[in-house]
Amino acid sequence: MVTPKKTPGAGRRAELLATAADVFAELGYNATTVRTIADRAGMLAGSLYYHFDSKESMADEILSAFLTDLWDGYRRTEEAGLGPRETFEELVTESFRQMARHRPAVVIYQKEARRLAAQERFRYLADSHERFRELWTRTLERGVADGSFRRELDIPVTYRFVRDTVWVAAVWFRPWGSRTASEIAQQYTSMVLDGIATRPVAR
Repeated sequence: MVTPKKTPGAGRRAELLATAADVFAELGYNATTVRTIADRAGMLAGSLYYHFDSKESMADEILSAFLTDLWDGYRRTEEAGLGPRETFEELVTESFRQMARHRPAVVIYQKEARRLAAQERFRYLADSHERFRELWTRTLERGVADGSFRRELDIPVTYRFVRDTVWVAAVWFRPWGSRTASEIAQQYTSMVLDGIATRPVAR
């Protein structure tokens, strides 16, 4: 859910942002109109303009709230002074935590970021993508350097694999499901770092 601002009517505003996020994720940004969001919220389109001046404003707040929380979590992970493997595990876990909090925003980001980033207002989406690449690349390079990860690791390919494997989970992940975000993250990191094949028993 999007974090409400400390302003009059903040509760209603947050509800409307959550509704807009669900509609954007379901229908796509271009196919969604202010009227569509207002109808889903049970109000007139004109009343929605009391809270937001455009659907661009709504999408901006939804995405920026998600990315602010995500990067706050990533910053804490980097500042924790963990080894490369532990950093990798915690970055995956933090990604799933934020997916649990902002799942519609993650879906919007996955589907729309490239297109929206072409607009000046959403240029920060491209900046965030580059920061994400640098962070994961740096973590993988540290792991190769200290022997935590294989020396022959193709870092660009590994980065793309991890990025896509983690974030595509937003399509099926539900915070209210039978497994928590941390449990799913643990399964992901185990499969990526240790594989899924059993190891031969030494004779």
